[in-house]
Amino acid sequence: MRRLALCLMAIAAAALGAQAPARAQTYPTRVIKLIVPAGPAGPTDLLARLLADRMGAALGQAVIVENRGGGGGVIGARAVAAAEPDGYTLLFGNTATFANIPAVSRNAGYDPLKNLAPIAKVMDSYQVLVVRPDFPAKTVGELVAYAKANPGKLNAGAAGLGNLTNLSVELLKLRAGIDCATVQYKSGGEFVRAVLSGEVHLAIDNVTSLRALIDDGKLRAIAVTSTARQPDFPAVPTMLEAGVPDYVVTSFFGVAAPAGTPAPVIERLSKVINESLTSDVMRANLKKLGAAPTIETPAEFSAFIAGELRKWTTIADTAGIKVD
Repeated sequence: MRRLALCLMAIAAAALGAQAPARAQTYPTRVIKLIVPAGPAGPTDLLARLLADRMGAALGQAVIVENRGGGGGVIGARAVAAAEPDGYTLLFGNTATFANIPAVSRNAGYDPLKNLAPIAKVMDSYQVLVVRPDFPAKTVGELVAYAKANPGKLNAGAAGLGNLTNLSVELLKLRAGIDCATVQYKSGGEFVRAVLSGEVHLAIDNVTSLRALIDDGKLRAIAVTSTARQPDFPAVPTMLEAGVPDYVVTSFFGVAAPAGTPAPVIERLSKVINESLTSDVMRANLKKLGAAPTIETPAEFSAFIAGELRKWTTIADTAGIKVD
């Protein structure tokens, strides 16, 4: 009887194992939801809709975008983490949902590595450190020297406690060894206006938000946070070149599914997304965002998220930033 039971268990396991490739061969058979954890019409939403169109054409099924804003991205991420792991509910997440929120909150309601299955990174972008044109420091070295010569006088703007603008400043303080107060604002537009008016001395924000102001001469870019110089600002050094060790800040987007989604489905979606990123249309639109498409396997994207989560958790803990 024991041999019979073991034999039946082996047959059942083999049958279940055979079902996964079969599901991948027929997947998808109905509409796929791509949840965007932000409101409509913003950069995240527009990029998601562009990707959804190309995914739908490749998969032979409609991929519809569903906006679930709120909580800085928490509501949308939670919805996907709790969804059926069948490949029909996906998350179009970003730096906040995959790394920043879990780093600063003990009650996010999801773990990006335990409750989500990373599929593919879509793009990498970068931040820019800016000051007013009349600020005495014209380089990062001069900014650091100013901060050390004027303890307690330097301040920076941030678009909310715990988000990337806030954590980027904290990373600068830690890596450069400077004292810099952070003034919190309700939105990115509000804190950028604070720099323009001289209410705060500096800001670190995404290139998309700052490029026009830099081009118009209203703000001076003194460093970019990428690993290499950017075509938008070829004369502007990276933080690393400017002498700030281990300072790299990436703003990224990517797609994930609920944990437990069959591996063959994850692999198919990854292949479709990566192929979509090679199109001229996607490349042109990403360039407008100061970004480049990033081709990664699910394992590579998962490892990248793990690294970002470790980095920002360490920075948040060091700075004592918690949003609960």
